[in-house]
Formats: sequence, C-alpha cells, structure tokens
Amino acid sequence: MSTGTEQVISGLEGVLACESGITFLDGLADPSVLEYRGYNIQDIAETTNFEEVAFLVLEGHLPNAAELAAFDQQLKAARTLPPEVLQTIETLPKGIHPMAAFRTIVSMLACFDPQQEDNSHEANRAKAVRMTAQFATVVAAQNRVAQGKPSVAPDLSLGHSDNYLYMLNGERADDTSIRTLDTAMNLYAEHELNASTFAVRVVVGTVSDLHSAIVAGIGALKGPAHGGAADDSIALIQEIGDVENVKSWVDKAFAEKRLIPGFGHRVYKTGDARTPHLRAMCRELASRSTTKDASWVDIALATEDYVRSMKRLVANVDLYAAAALYYLDFPLHLFTNFVASARIVGWSAHAIEQFDNNRIIRPRTRYVGPHARPFVPLEQR
Repeated sequence: MSTGTEQVISGLEGVLACESGITFLDGLADPSVLEYRGYNIQDIAETTNFEEVAFLVLEGHLPNAAELAAFDQQLKAARTLPPEVLQTIETLPKGIHPMAAFRTIVSMLACFDPQQEDNSHEANRAKAVRMTAQFATVVAAQNRVAQGKPSVAPDLSLGHSDNYLYMLNGERADDTSIRTLDTAMNLYAEHELNASTFAVRVVVGTVSDLHSAIVAGIGALKGPAHGGAADDSIALIQEIGDVENVKSWVDKAFAEKRLIPGFGHRVYKTGDARTPHLRAMCRELASRSTTKDASWVDIALATEDYVRSMKRLVANVDLYAAAALYYLDFPLHLFTNFVASARIVGWSAHAIEQFDNNRIIRPRTRYVGPHARPFVPLEQR
C-alpha cells in the first residue's frame, strides 16, 4: 500500500531494479570499466569479432573454436529474410522514420518465426540468434530500397560484419573497415539497464513473447533522448561544418541552453568506456580515406576538447560512432537502426535472464491529485 510518503526518484536514477549477471559498468570510480559477463570491454572490443561478443553476451562465456564455428553457422543460416518481409520493406511508404519501418518489420518477422509463442530458454535463445542475423539484413535492405536499388542477398561465406557491409554497398569491404564495424558493434552490443533494455524487461515481465519485448526496445531506442541521439550527433558535425566553427557553435548552443549531441550520459560522469576505441579508429579511417571529408573526425575531436574545457561534459560513444559510420560509407539516416542491429544481443540476453527468473515489474506512483471529490450527476453539471 502506498502511503504517499515514499521517496520518488525522478527517472529512477540510481534505483536498482533487478539483479543481472550480464553487464557491469562503473561510471564514477573508473569510467574505463565496462564488463560483459566479467570481461572488460577494453580487452575484447578490438580483439574479437561480433560473433564472439554475441556468443559471450548470450551464453555467458567466450566460445571455444568449435562453439564459435557452430554459432557462426547458426547466424549464417538465419540471415536470409522471408520474401514477404523483403516485399514489405520495398512497399512501406517512402519518407517514414527508418526506425518506424524497422519496428514494423520486426513485428512481421515474429509472424514468420516458428517458435514465436514458445518462451522456453532454448526457444528464446534460438529466436535471439535469428534476430541477431536478421537485423543486419533488414538494415541493409532498408538502405538499398532508399537508394532505389535491389537488395543484396547475404553472402554465407562472409563473417557477420563483412557481410553487413557487403549487403549495404554491394561491394566487399577492406579489412580495416570490417574491423571497425566489428568494434562498433561490440561496443553497442550491450549497455546494462538503459531505457530500451528496461522496456524489454518490462514486457518480458508480463510473460509476453521475445519479439514483442524487442519491439518495445526498438520503440524506446527510437526516442531522441536515447538511441535517436545518435542521429543528432551526425547533425552536430554537419552543422558545425568546419573546425574553425566549433567554438562559436558550442558557445551559441550553451547560450541557448541547448543540449550538445554526443555529450553527457546518465551513468558515465567522467568518461565513456566505449569512446576511446572509436576515437582512435576514426583517426585511422580519416587518414586512409580518399573520398571522405577528413574534417569530420577533426570537428569531433575539437568539439570534445572545447565542450570538456567549458562544461566538463564527457563525449559519449555516439559522437565518434557518427564519424566512424560516415567513413565506412554506412547510411547515416540509418544510424539508430545500426545501433538496434547490435543491441539486439543485449536486449535478448536481458530478456532471457528475465524469463528465466521472472517477476512482473510493477512500480507505484505517488498520487498528487485531489481526493474525495463529490460526484455530480450529468444533468447537474
């Protein structure tokens, strides 16, 4: 029973909503610590491919060679989308929000999944693998359709990130680009109990199905205060346009009390554990590119330095991910969709954990409205 005297924590900041064995992050004492299943991201972000990290997050341990090979085959077997889904991607109204389209397609994928209503641990694990494979294919198909081009069928001889870039552009990527995409996907694969992951767990708490929970996560990620902020990081770099404009742009934004995209985080206060990896990779990609504007990384670096000196705000992973995807020829309007194509791993792991030890998530409110109002019949109002 609520007495009205309980403390209300706005935004549930700092509230422990559940126990989890998936991710540990320390945004205060040591911002370099972000652990997936006990492994620090600093040790695995650039040294493993996405398949290894996906297996780790879903299964709880790093795979041996045989386990990785089997997992890789499971992913490859699930890459190809049902023809009806591809047709829907092609016929959705032009100009709709890419994440709205993505949300619709994932709902449709559920209808073709043979285990849609099976909530056993084994079935949910199998569905998680299928969605991990399918999400990259969906994003790539969205890009091709937006360009008026036919979708590119998955190449089952390629690794996940290699195939992702191939389906996007119809051409094989170089090793550096594949390594960068692997790293970016590893960094976005999981991030504890953010808004979208919490939404996933809330839906699972009702004993709904995995696809429904993932659709809820996609809906939360779409919001500009969460995953949609990644799109704003692209706009920031494009708006500033030149390193010489950084100070004036930031000063104006502060004067107008605007939020600076790519900066600040609810948990990280002194640094984002994921940022250094993409910062370094952006520098390398910019130095190698002959077709892309090298100033993108220069603008990001200069903005990070100036904002930190003025307000002590830390750059989050979105700032450099925006530049990295630009140098990878990744379609920038699908940035948030890209995040979803990596975060499906973390969402699924949390969903499975919730299913395996479930209790419906049902918080309370502190009521602040009127009491004991006399009812007046309609004819007397």
